[in-house]
Amino acid sequence: MTWTFTRDLTAYLRAAGAWVAGRPVENTLILTVGDALRRSGLHRYGERAPVFGWWAGADGEVAGAVLWTPPYPLNVAGLPAEAVGPLAAALASEPLLAGVTEFNAARGDAAALAGAWGRPAEVVEELRLYRLEGLVEPDPVPSGRARPAGPGDAPLLLEWLAAFGEEVSEPGWARAELVAERLAYGGFTLWEDGGRPVSLAGRGQVVCGTARVAPVYTPPELRGRGYAAGVTAEVSRRAGAAGAAEVLLFTDLANPTSNGVYRRIGYRPVEDRVRVRAG
Repeated sequence: MTWTFTRDLTAYLRAAGAWVAGRPVENTLILTVGDALRRSGLHRYGERAPVFGWWAGADGEVAGAVLWTPPYPLNVAGLPAEAVGPLAAALASEPLLAGVTEFNAARGDAAALAGAWGRPAEVVEELRLYRLEGLVEPDPVPSGRARPAGPGDAPLLLEWLAAFGEEVSEPGWARAELVAERLAYGGFTLWEDGGRPVSLAGRGQVVCGTARVAPVYTPPELRGRGYAAGVTAEVSRRAGAAGAAEVLLFTDLANPTSNGVYRRIGYRPVEDRVRVRAG
């Protein structure tokens, strides 16, 4: 039973790819990040190369995986009880993991890993993963209509993505090359009212029959009018039309408004994840 760590994406996909893809809903983060690195190169998320890891049990079968794209938190998926201690030890001694100060994991796994980490730690964010069980039209339907974003919308998209990134402390959203990539496959939808854009929703590529909605952003002065519900419903519909059998999204549990919006249009909880930071 052991963890293996590498910077070799091909080796990681060969060893752990089937296990990750076999649980595409619960593993949505490492699944989609790994796919994006495969499509766009290892420096998609930052200057430092990513680190990949997988846990093999006594039978030699993979039963867990991690993926780290500095400067973002280490993403942990499928952490068997017997893998917790060895991962905590690796965080203290594995050279490839030097610099990890945060991790993201399912709530129970996060508690176990934080307890074994040997460092003071605190939960800094609580997220809930939702899946779409059946799309329900917003009631009432907001005024206006949805339309796909096009290349001419790129300046507005960059402006809104920068504002969204500032709100959620994820500045990496506002990158021209990522906007262009999403526009190429229809990954942004806008809601217009009175002939002007008032809300935005994006979605990732369809990977293993799943697509994740993110981000959803409405400028503060335009909130409370149902635009987010309208544009999220439309981007969810478009994800299904693009081939996604499972449409997913994450919400911040500290934002009851957004959680309520997504439930009302047909999203149901799958699991909670937390981000833990060393104190």
